[in-house]
Amino acid sequence: MNVINAVKSAVSEENMLISFLRKFDENPFSVKIRDRVYEIGEGEPAFTVKLSKTIPFSDLITSTSLALGEAYMDGVLEIEGDLYYALDHFLGQMGKFSTDQGALKKLIFTAATKKNQQKEVRSHYDIGNDFYKLWLDETMSYSCGYFKREDNTLYEAQKNKVDYILEKLNLKEGMSLLDIGCGWGFLLIEAAKKYRIHGLGITLSQEQHKEFERRIAEEGLEDLLKVELMDYRDLPKCGLHFDRVVSVGMVEHVGRDNYALFVDCVDKVMKPGGLFLLHFISALRENAGDPWIKKYIFPGGVVPSLREMIAYSTEQGFHIQDVENLRPHYNRTLLCWQKNYRQHIDLVRQMFDESFVRMWDLYLASCAATFHNGVIDIHQILMTKGINNDLPLVRWY
Repeated sequence: MNVINAVKSAVSEENMLISFLRKFDENPFSVKIRDRVYEIGEGEPAFTVKLSKTIPFSDLITSTSLALGEAYMDGVLEIEGDLYYALDHFLGQMGKFSTDQGALKKLIFTAATKKNQQKEVRSHYDIGNDFYKLWLDETMSYSCGYFKREDNTLYEAQKNKVDYILEKLNLKEGMSLLDIGCGWGFLLIEAAKKYRIHGLGITLSQEQHKEFERRIAEEGLEDLLKVELMDYRDLPKCGLHFDRVVSVGMVEHVGRDNYALFVDCVDKVMKPGGLFLLHFISALRENAGDPWIKKYIFPGGVVPSLREMIAYSTEQGFHIQDVENLRPHYNRTLLCWQKNYRQHIDLVRQMFDESFVRMWDLYLASCAATFHNGVIDIHQILMTKGINNDLPLVRWY
């Protein structure tokens, strides 16, 4: 009787799983569970999901993202064919995912204290410079590239991106430039070499800080550049004021409750009329974030909406000069990263366990798919502190 009940329970669980998946029918796909095949949607399946066992229905409704992501990490879920291709056909329907925010409250809504955010940032960026060097380009740029030509390499796209940002900032020799969340420092190094500016980079990552210091010395830029381990909230106490401020891919770590504080801290260290360029992943609407990403990739990370950042900036007295969406560029950037990652995946396996290897592959492919489907965007906002009537009249300066 126990065996019969177990079989009935397994069949019931499988039926609930398939019933749940049937709502994701915009692009047809197949599901294989051991020797059984189910067709979802109408038409020729775009991809096939292979499951070695059933994913509990309760897990799917608590967090579809966590349930599917962890199943892939554990090898329970496999994709027959190309992972990105499958995700690109599936993740455009993320609005149908289930998330029980009450059950996941501690995961989704983390403390935005300095200590906790430092821990969260380091959990991602301090896993080793050698790891990032495997799949980033020579510039060590971990943000969206800018593909001016169809045949641009990743390295060329990252150089283009930095040149584009520096052009937007309308830099002149001798100016001061602050980079909030400076990463491994390529933007400031280029700014110092091309424009002879005086720059300060701040980061919470010890690995990035160490590598940036090494690069400053290697380039002989000690008289022009400095990098500090510093929280943005400590900027007003530093006693410095800057002609230009840039922040690339950092505000996503600030947290929704701190957006106004972040903009206020920028304002306090800027000279009147100064230019601020904010480059960030954005969403159409405000949301708490994806549970799988928050648990395994970016703890505490929140993607702002464009309207939020514009609202907080204008309330602080910043005047918006330009807004640009680079979404397709990030799709291409991530596909380049995933290709590089897969080419070095055996070296990654020497550093981390198989769950990590699969997790990072899923992260890069899924992010590429979400950008391609417009689930998230990437925006650059250029703004001035107060009025600046001395800028060129046309955008393409």
